[in-house]
Amino acid sequence: MTAPRVLVRLESLALAVAAAVFYARTGGGWGVFALLFLAPDLAILGYVAGPRPGAAIYNLLHTYVLPLALAFYGYVAGPLLVQHVALIWLAHIAVDRTLGFGLKYGSGFRDSHLGRL
Repeated sequence: MTAPRVLVRLESLALAVAAAVFYARTGGGWGVFALLFLAPDLAILGYVAGPRPGAAIYNLLHTYVLPLALAFYGYVAGPLLVQHVALIWLAHIAVDRTLGFGLKYGSGFRDSHLGRL
């Protein structure tokens, strides 16, 4: 494994731990965490429409932009549930990246920005 891949995995692990700690410190329940943790993986159903739309849908739900925007909204507007969902979502993406699952290319599910699965 190359140094950049190791660094991406380490920073992803750090983000996963941070998201889980913030979740716990804000009173999040672990049952809800477990229930919602795999929800972003439902994006894999986009592959039913083919590899290009599947990759687009998967990537939309596996980039940090949307959960960070949701976390910001939750912090500013105040709904704790919104913050919790955002933290779970961030943790999910970070764990995926820690395990080597990257953003997908339209050529197929196994082709990602972190290498071929």
